[in-house]
Amino acid sequence: MASELASRVSMVVWNTFQNDARVRNEAETLQAAGYWVTVHALHAPGATQRHECPDSGVRVQRHGQREGTRLLALQRGQQPSGLPARAWMVMIRVWTHLLVLLAVLRSRPDVLHAHDVNVLPTVWLASRLLRVPLVYDAHEVSTGREGYRSRRRVVAAVERCLMARSAATITTTDSRARFFARAYGIARPLVLQNRPRLMHPPRGEDRLRQELGLARPWPAVLYQGGLQPGRGLEGLIAAMARVPESYLVFVGGGSLANRLREQVRAAGLSERVHFVPTVALERLPAYTASADIGVQPIENTCLNHFTTDSNKLFEYVNAGLPVVASALPEITRIVRQYDLGVLVRAGDVGELAEAIRTLVDDAAMRARFSANALRATEVLNWDGQEQALVDLYRGVTEG
Repeated sequence: MASELASRVSMVVWNTFQNDARVRNEAETLQAAGYWVTVHALHAPGATQRHECPDSGVRVQRHGQREGTRLLALQRGQQPSGLPARAWMVMIRVWTHLLVLLAVLRSRPDVLHAHDVNVLPTVWLASRLLRVPLVYDAHEVSTGREGYRSRRRVVAAVERCLMARSAATITTTDSRARFFARAYGIARPLVLQNRPRLMHPPRGEDRLRQELGLARPWPAVLYQGGLQPGRGLEGLIAAMARVPESYLVFVGGGSLANRLREQVRAAGLSERVHFVPTVALERLPAYTASADIGVQPIENTCLNHFTTDSNKLFEYVNAGLPVVASALPEITRIVRQYDLGVLVRAGDVGELAEAIRTLVDDAAMRARFSANALRATEVLNWDGQEQALVDLYRGVTEG
């Protein structure tokens, strides 16, 4: 536990901080290293508590109401009833940012940590008012992100101005680090991949089969994560129609959830394709490990996707799953380096179906990739890179 004299860190996220594994890992790492960490997040009444302090010692403060409720509903693939007009939504967002700003100012941290561009201006303002250093953590390339195209110029202007004024910057892949350095003329950000903590979730628990009643001994293909556009999910369902004697399970929620369920019904795949709502982070590894194949069919629809390696890829590896994944640069490098599975051209439904069918039919191949994954997880884990975060913070607070 950090002492009262330890440096105080305030992290700010624009989500409810219920399923943000990256921010949780970073907060817990700094807390264990002797910092006094508070995460400021969004409140969703009935789903979150305003104040939490888990066993790690990291404190969580949540702010606002409607914005957090709306985000939670969208994560579940629901459209909230009585959604206010656009102008009112802007007012709610501004009000929530003001609440966060005031809470951060009251807590008087020694370091501020902004997670992604949608909180960067607010956190930068707090850092100037308090005269404390700012750490900016760019989880995404937001200027080249699915759904952000109409805001690209604004986002670029914000990042170009404020990244250069940050005491330190962090991102998730080497490709993204190179992009930020070139685009904004800054030093290359520290790369901290979205890896899970080292663990060995038990195999053979059959969590998915028991919960979903999967009676046949067919291999279970797993997609876990947000059900969002550009993830190749419609194509994944179409591919599974060509892979008999197999199950597909989606674990997660998002804006496409209802559309995907309708596609499954229309294709007559309801017996083989199943949906599990978003699972708490603590429980997710058991679900992952109960599958037979992990799939990451992300499409090359934007620069953000092109430069991703994705947290789900590392989660599959941690669970010992062979993978089928889109052959984008960062994903390709990891899959080939550790021989983890089969790569396919992004967006090619035929190649995706063939790759999944190959692994479904070949138990020996699955076993080989699984063994490779379990060896790779000894390297591809959060524990192996967290010291870099501690060193960055020491440079910020002691430099």
